[in-house]
Amino acid sequence: MQYMLIYRETESEFAKRNNPAEAPAYWGAWNAYIGAMGQAGVIVSGNGLQPPEMGTTVRLRDGKRLVQDGPFADTKEHLGGYFIIEVPALDAALEWAARAPCATVGSTEVRPVLPPPPAA
Repeated sequence: MQYMLIYRETESEFAKRNNPAEAPAYWGAWNAYIGAMGQAGVIVSGNGLQPPEMGTTVRLRDGKRLVQDGPFADTKEHLGGYFIIEVPALDAALEWAARAPCATVGSTEVRPVLPPPPAA
């Protein structure tokens, strides 16, 4: 079964990515975690994401496209990235989620991937 692990980090944790004093430990923890998932053969796909201010939000209201720079929601945690993993059951996905470096200060959401709809 495939699950999406959605990684959310606090603003201060997210800032460590570019802080010369903290970046090596930050990236070292993520590289070790991703390496362990790779070695276990569970990764289907995944990516880290640029900071929220690099995003653009699009909404359609009354037939008009509204475009806003940055994230739409004002949140305490930033979406840092995601992986799609393939594991036998939810318990295994939860184990991988708990091992994520962000799980101690942010969160890791686990969602089953929706299978494709049946062919018409």
